[in-house]
Amino acid sequence: MTFGKKSASNAVMPAPAPLRAALYLRVSTGRQAEHDVSLPSQRTLNAEFCERQGWSVVDEYVEPGLTATDDRRPAFQSMIDRACDPDHPYDVIVFHAFSRFYRDGAGMELTIRKLRKHGVEVASVTQPNGDDPSASMIRQIIGIFDEYTSKENGRQVTRAMTENARQGFWNGATPPLGYTIVEAERRGQKVKKKLAIDPVEAETVRLIFRLYLEGDPATSKPPMGIKNVVSWLNATATAPKREALLASARSIIF
Repeated sequence: MTFGKKSASNAVMPAPAPLRAALYLRVSTGRQAEHDVSLPSQRTLNAEFCERQGWSVVDEYVEPGLTATDDRRPAFQSMIDRACDPDHPYDVIVFHAFSRFYRDGAGMELTIRKLRKHGVEVASVTQPNGDDPSASMIRQIIGIFDEYTSKENGRQVTRAMTENARQGFWNGATPPLGYTIVEAERRGQKVKKKLAIDPVEAETVRLIFRLYLEGDPATSKPPMGIKNVVSWLNATATAPKREALLASARSIIF
């Protein structure tokens, strides 16, 4: 028996290495974070998708509470920069839906083209993928529709908040110094809230106004400007309250 080189037709070719995938997980609101498109749910669905494709998950980028209407997202930017590095760490970026990746049709297409120049594809778990003309057209239509939906939702939210404020209700966020948030009425499951004077913090507000308008009779100080009010508060306020008082003095006086 003689041994020699195998002919090309009988050569055993090595199995191709699995594609390396980076997962991108994003939610834009607390409501999404608690429901079916939550970060844990996206992570599970994305990982299962990669497993079905035979891809290896090598990295993950998480973006909680940020909109996808532009690319000003730290994790997103970090992912794109890393994907374009010369060592080519990823072959594909996987996300739950194109709306998780981008909500701007033109921006999404420019980013996809940039990634492809560096040999990186994108894949949606729930929507069609591919680079043939029909798949590209569907993706672009999805991108335009996601952009429209985002803008329309924003318009509706602004309208609702404006009307809520017109009716005298509080739209949310931290109340200004001297006020607290109280329940005003219920409309079904929805609780409408208003601002009410906080008796304790109101004294602080009155103090700042009194120092500005009248000064401090106890030390014979005349009416104070912003710098003197700040100095007085620095000297007399307790440490835990000092920072809040200083900020409030600036906002109230100006």
